[in-house]
Amino acid sequence: MSTITHVNPDDLHKNPAFSQGTIVETRRLLFVGGQNGIDAEGKIEGDALQPSKQALRNVLNVLNVAGATQADVARLGIYFTMDVDIYAAYEASNEVWGDYPTAITVLRVAALGRPEAKVEIEAVAALR
Repeated sequence: MSTITHVNPDDLHKNPAFSQGTIVETRRLLFVGGQNGIDAEGKIEGDALQPSKQALRNVLNVLNVAGATQADVARLGIYFTMDVDIYAAYEASNEVWGDYPTAITVLRVAALGRPEAKVEIEAVAALR
């Protein structure tokens, strides 16, 4: 069984949405490749909120197939194009991801691999 320990030093800012670091004690890791807001039909709909929700659902789907949940995720990498309202995307995270703080990096980029994509999310999870 994998254990994830959240590292939040007392002298760093505390935020309930993320951990400053995570320690994974495991031999098996799942690396979820960048998931954007593409649905099962290959479409991306909406501006920031809907594609962010879909990208998170896509990550959850990969986790589920591998036998993992949000609680097993040690790190999320989230990439937004420059024109995305990040706060709308955070709303999606609260709704779809729930209260599972992890180490997280959020970056703004000029573009993503699929030109119409506005968000892409990758994850690293410790498998049980």
